[in-house]
Amino acid sequence: MAVRLLRRWLAAICLLPAGLTAAAAEFRTPSITAVRVEWRAVVDRLRTEIATQPAIASRFTFAGQRRVPAWDPRSTPALVQLNAINASLFAGIGRSPVPVLLPFDTAGYLEGEANGTQLPLSRYQADFRPADLFHAGPSGYDAVFSLQPGAGGGLPSRIFARPVEVQITGSILVYDLADPRGGRGEPVKALASQFPDMRRFIREGYVRYAFTRFGVPYVVSIQCLDSTPRARRLACREAYPIAERFLKALRIAGGQPARPRHDISSDIVERPTAVSPDFTYYPGGDIIARSSARRRGGRADFAAYSQIRFPLAKAPTAVRSQSFGSKKSEGGRGVYPWRDNFCEARSFQVGQCSAGFGHQGQDIRPAPCPPNSNSESSCHPRKQAVVAVRDGIVIRSLKQQAATLQINTRNEHIRFRYMHMNPSAMDADGILNGRRVAEGEKIGVVSNYLDFPNGTSYHLHFDIQVFTRDGWIWVNPYTTLIASYERLIRGRGREIGTDPPAVAAVAHALPEDVLRHNAREGSEN
Repeated sequence: MAVRLLRRWLAAICLLPAGLTAAAAEFRTPSITAVRVEWRAVVDRLRTEIATQPAIASRFTFAGQRRVPAWDPRSTPALVQLNAINASLFAGIGRSPVPVLLPFDTAGYLEGEANGTQLPLSRYQADFRPADLFHAGPSGYDAVFSLQPGAGGGLPSRIFARPVEVQITGSILVYDLADPRGGRGEPVKALASQFPDMRRFIREGYVRYAFTRFGVPYVVSIQCLDSTPRARRLACREAYPIAERFLKALRIAGGQPARPRHDISSDIVERPTAVSPDFTYYPGGDIIARSSARRRGGRADFAAYSQIRFPLAKAPTAVRSQSFGSKKSEGGRGVYPWRDNFCEARSFQVGQCSAGFGHQGQDIRPAPCPPNSNSESSCHPRKQAVVAVRDGIVIRSLKQQAATLQINTRNEHIRFRYMHMNPSAMDADGILNGRRVAEGEKIGVVSNYLDFPNGTSYHLHFDIQVFTRDGWIWVNPYTTLIASYERLIRGRGREIGTDPPAVAAVAHALPEDVLRHNAREGSEN
């Protein structure tokens, strides 16, 4: 009897896919909510804004065609006309399925154009410079504006290392995260009449202003230090008046109704069925002991947030800590097993880590050169190409060491950030705001830049941000990288600690009915 029960249990294990065990968690795609836009309210608001400039009101038609769906452009001719006017300044503005709010006075600009008294563009943008980046696509839009010191109006007069950048995003897609810190903040009295539901809060290195308008979530954010002002560094309190100037100047600049979207449910990720002979990895959240802030440990996250191409051009590569552990504890000079380092102790705020601080991403290293090899050989890290993980738009200003790749499609609004490549090389290669790159296109090489050359070891820091009602939030890219690496090597990895039990060591894990049967037979004997 016991033998039959044992055989039945072992047979059940054998029915699992090759390389997968009962203890291994499934990788899943993210859950995403699609919001509904109140376009009728948008048109009513646009009519009010245009009415303040009678000289140009005749250029807009507010009576749409009847008997057409609400998402048909013919239902909102005034928006079609507005997009045509502003497309010369904000290319592709009509692609946004949400109302595009920008600090741009279209009516004043047109009036100046009509009477020949047009002023510099910044005068129609609350003194913000022409947009450093504007990108609209099927999931919404993103824009970056900057402000030089000395703009007046209670703004900081100090000189900073670079112009203060203000980002705004409006999205029809909102990623559903388990987010214990989400939804917090304080009201802003100076803006309460214009934005009744606005929340201001400091999170993950940015002061953020989150609000809902026309049913759509928007977030305006400025990178800053949550501390007292430092030399050439903007403190968050200094950023408040800059953000408020930006918000007070927001107007409807474009956007166009689109077919209604449906929420996107989480699903199991497809992975190779063939098993890799050597690729192994520790489970997500299993970080090196005592390497997390406040000893809170890692955070398991089984979401593969996007199907991407692996960010290094070729295998093998290692994903493991740059700051903790030793060669002995981390597998010597080899590249496997991989280990999660998302919640390692750093000074960066990371809401997805239980301590509130972490690494924000994962460190990726090319395979080490063989002993006694020439440092100029093709295996050297500085020869290893870094590539675009998807078709997308680059977000990066001159001299910045971080390059962000933004994806804006019908089903995704997501960002991938690369760090430690050489800024001068990226400048020379045109890896700058608005650059379109194709999946697999080389965007740099593995380097060691950390605010200065030779600032760190040779590796690539790679992280992911998704859009939420709190703005762009860092999420753990570990599972996403595992899934993309499996596609690169065309083999499924093996998770450490989830091997099927060996036949010789099965007894301690036998089903309870087998154990009871054995105990009964023992007592009878």
